Amino acid sequence: MIAAEALLSAYASGWFPMAVAPGEIRWYSPDPRGIIPLDTFHVPRRLARTLRAHRFEIRIDTDFRGVIAACAAREDADGNWIDHEIMESYAALHDRGHAHSVEAWQDGALVGGLYGVALKGAFFGESMFHRVDDASKAALAALVERLSARGYTLLDTQWVTDHLLQFGATEVPRRRYLRLLDAALKVDAAFV
Repeated sequence: MIAAEALLSAYASGWFPMAVAPGEIRWYSPDPRGIIPLDTFHVPRRLARTLRAHRFEIRIDTDFRGVIAACAAREDADGNWIDHEIMESYAALHDRGHAHSVEAWQDGALVGGLYGVALKGAFFGESMFHRVDDASKAALAALVERLSARGYTLLDTQWVTDHLLQFGATEVPRRRYLRLLDAALKVDAAFV
């Protein structure tokens, strides 16, 4: 397991871990880095309709392990970077109040969500999943609303994917990212 202090120190320095093979962890600090600016987050029309229809009950931290397990089980063309060591390391961070899940529930079942790490005024999104259309997107919209309401200044997505582009994700050079991170780490924000 990766020690919580090591994880938090890495995030504060702009690094994050990924499993590249069972038992093999590598550390990354992409250049450019993906972020979603909180003040320009875009809700696509279809998602806006879904949110207005209240199809999902959004919960925070009620099934963190269920969310990370679902993310780990997700089919991914590039393989899955969430192994047992990653799952246990982030569960330990969750137990210490630094890792959080935003969950979409429907008819009493967890149907989508995301998890990440909160550190001062920065939230580092790790992974998301869905079992029902728009469930993870609803969780992302709820995350952005929560971060904005609580004074967060940085939503780190690590990389920009086609999926995240629809929400306004953008790439920033590492030097700019580190300045944004430094400023966010001076903000006293609380996720819960």
